Amino acid sequence: MHDSLSSDHPSIHQFLNQILKEDGSSQKDKALAIYFAVRDQIVYNPYEIQLQTNAVRPEFCLSKGSGHCIDKAVLFVASCRLAGIEAKLGMAKVQNHIGTSNFEKKLGTNVLVPHGYAACNLDGTWLKCTPAFNKSLCEKLGVAPLNWDGESDSLFQPYNIDGNQFMEYLEDFGLFESFPSEYIVDLMKAEYPGNFDRNGEWIPMV
Repeated sequence: MHDSLSSDHPSIHQFLNQILKEDGSSQKDKALAIYFAVRDQIVYNPYEIQLQTNAVRPEFCLSKGSGHCIDKAVLFVASCRLAGIEAKLGMAKVQNHIGTSNFEKKLGTNVLVPHGYAACNLDGTWLKCTPAFNKSLCEKLGVAPLNWDGESDSLFQPYNIDGNQFMEYLEDFGLFESFPSEYIVDLMKAEYPGNFDRNGEWIPMV
């Protein structure tokens, strides 16, 4: 089985050809171009939760034009790797304080596990970034889009534009070289036992 974090799919090549310049851009410039393309071209949808490795493929996220935070982080990592940038998938536990009422009804909590982010190695330094929330969604929620400068970590907006708490990191589970499907399932079963059926299968939210 191919790892979700690496892809040589033609659509990923086409995606990179569309967003990267052909003028010998630096790895930082490439990473930033990929970040903003994934952030804004792919619509964030928290209900699109897939737990199997073969279902979380970067080309699937790209073809749909939407995805969960993990899907978008996977697309970022795979795109970076194909562009020659070392990258890994990050996992965390977060608490979302705004805009999740319907989601909370389904999960029974505003704690999201696992939240997917990404990290890439630029000039010998591992930097974390989160291309999850697209710009149009942030504007709808009254939150400034999460920018990234390619020089420091960019994980989440702690407050919205009115100064109210927006996103809070509760625990960081670290970085992963390959897609940790079993680990993700274990985390979700512990946090959301009521969202799995008697056979241990995730109950779709859509």
